[in-house]
Amino acid sequence: MTSAPRLAAVWCPDWPVTTARAEAGLAGTEPIAVITANRVAACSHAAREQGIRRGLRRREAQSRCPELIILARNYTAEARAFEPILAAVESIAPGVEVGRPGLAAIGIQGPTRYFGGEHGVLHALAGAITQHTDDVLIGVADGWLAAEQAARRAAIVPAGTSGEFLADLPIQTLDEPGLVSLLTRLGIRTLGAFAALPAPDVQARFGPAGAWAHRQARGVDFRPIAGRRTPTEYEVSIELEPPLDRVDTIAFSARVGIERFIATLAERGLACVCFELIAHTDRGEETVRRWRHAGVLTAVDVTDRVRWQLEGWLTRAAGAANAPSGPVSLLRLTPIETVPTGAHQQVR
Repeated sequence: MTSAPRLAAVWCPDWPVTTARAEAGLAGTEPIAVITANRVAACSHAAREQGIRRGLRRREAQSRCPELIILARNYTAEARAFEPILAAVESIAPGVEVGRPGLAAIGIQGPTRYFGGEHGVLHALAGAITQHTDDVLIGVADGWLAAEQAARRAAIVPAGTSGEFLADLPIQTLDEPGLVSLLTRLGIRTLGAFAALPAPDVQARFGPAGAWAHRQARGVDFRPIAGRRTPTEYEVSIELEPPLDRVDTIAFSARVGIERFIATLAERGLACVCFELIAHTDRGEETVRRWRHAGVLTAVDVTDRVRWQLEGWLTRAAGAANAPSGPVSLLRLTPIETVPTGAHQQVR
């Protein structure tokens, strides 16, 4: 079996809180909860000290902490604020993949040779990123799940030991709600307990989604970062005529092309988990980002990421590196990694 890719993950803790606080002009000490669909999506350290946790209903959170400041989540602001950090990561190594605003990863096989090892890569990343924020953690491990968890702990997990590193973490670490619910009902509480199950039995009982999650839990997710490239026949180009400079207008105009991108793959029994978006202006400038999703990407998911990337790019100050000087004339969507249809469906 091919070994899992060695990744460095960059994680900005409580990123929704950081950006919402900045948008509201608040200081850094108030108890703050960012709310989505009437539930806490993220909260500040001061709020956690008052018993606030992700998933709490708004009313319950306010009863626990009457002085809690409630702010609505703003994905656009999160993406815009994260863009300079992504540019800093790209200055160290190309091919950054974005999980969501506040989380990204790069493969470090090449950079380790240039920077003299993994500690050298982390030092270079920290130096580049801290020009934009001091609130960042970086970790190294094998595979996406372990790398993200390593970043949350600012750890370097030795190669080949990601399974042991993940073993004691709660099963809820997996971003597969249906599977997690079922495993919990079966008494499986940790990633290690799940990883200990025989792989053939997991495949037979839980299907492709369970088998994929099982590899993650074992720390042997061998998909390379920006993994196998799907044939370019599945690439979709969206021409904007006339060129546009407003994010909402671009996203609206691109909706048919985005739906075609998802449908073309579905017709061939495929679903996308990682794609590349290239946007061009009418003056030849471009922005390139790769976006990875824990599950399969829907048309809504792709549209969100188009918005996030363009918001970060089009709002760059004039004169800043890669700042566009004209409106967007072309979007190109390329599937980087696909799975058979149904591979990430929720397990019931």
